[in-house]
Amino acid sequence: MILSPEVLTIIIINIIFLVFGTIAFILSLKIFFNWNINATSKKQYNLEKQSFLTATIIKYILFIKILLFIFFVFTLDKISNVLTGAMCAAGVIDATSYGIYLLLFKLINIYLFGFWLFIHKFDMNTKELKYTKLKFGFYLFIFILFISEIIIEITMFSSIDVDKLVSCCGTIYSNSSESYISSIFTLNQSLILIVFYSLFALLILFYFLKNDYLYLIGNLLFLIASIISLIIFFGTYIYELPSHHCPFCMLQKEYYYIGYFVYLTLFLGTFYGFAIGISNMLSQDKQKIKSYYKISMTFIIIYTLLVSYFPLFFYLKNGVFL
Repeated sequence: MILSPEVLTIIIINIIFLVFGTIAFILSLKIFFNWNINATSKKQYNLEKQSFLTATIIKYILFIKILLFIFFVFTLDKISNVLTGAMCAAGVIDATSYGIYLLLFKLINIYLFGFWLFIHKFDMNTKELKYTKLKFGFYLFIFILFISEIIIEITMFSSIDVDKLVSCCGTIYSNSSESYISSIFTLNQSLILIVFYSLFALLILFYFLKNDYLYLIGNLLFLIASIISLIIFFGTYIYELPSHHCPFCMLQKEYYYIGYFVYLTLFLGTFYGFAIGISNMLSQDKQKIKSYYKISMTFIIIYTLLVSYFPLFFYLKNGVFL
């Protein structure tokens, strides 16, 4: 097991999360099964006070988790310096069979905690606290994934063997690799670009049509197409190297940390796109839903223009594509 200061920090924070998250879980169980806003008993009064405490704990876990995710990526890059063969976070992720699952759990949990925050916001805006049982019931589900993430994270760091040779990102993200990601390189590059820009055009259409559910589905497909196209096409122009497909190296200072901005715009655009569906189920406030449309579309346009800039700039500078 690697016990660098960064890994120890993550483990300690996870333990703190586990303690407070468990407290929130126990209180959520009590609220979910005993909540009755129409009751005037002392029990209901105590539940109302506990609901505010529980919501505060969950909100702070969410905010710190977002920062911790960035620190997690930084930690993977730092660890790569002590693993033979690794050049960036990709080598650390591939060093054990748990890495890719941990990354997926972290991303899914951030989205889910964000959705919980939306439900909480709607709940607090209703006089009768209409969605209290829903939001704490939803947290009971999130907590299971949250615990799974912590277990997988500790297991991953415990399973890393510093004496074992690991693959570099150039090996992992190539069509000759036998890694979990290699299958996407069998896809036709032109087809992926057509799908990517077609989905972008459809999102613009759905934006003007204000069709909530089509826009939500479009965001999900756009998210998948964006990640795939970033790995097999757009990323190579960020690196200006046709064989370099790593989705992690763009987070490093050699590329001016542009990856953080790329992923942040994609996350915010799709997150608010998904939030439209949630808002439509919980509220008929058209003005609020309209604002989510604007935020989502703004970030999706920024993301699309940003990734499109790199191949265009390369062509204008060199007169050819990679």
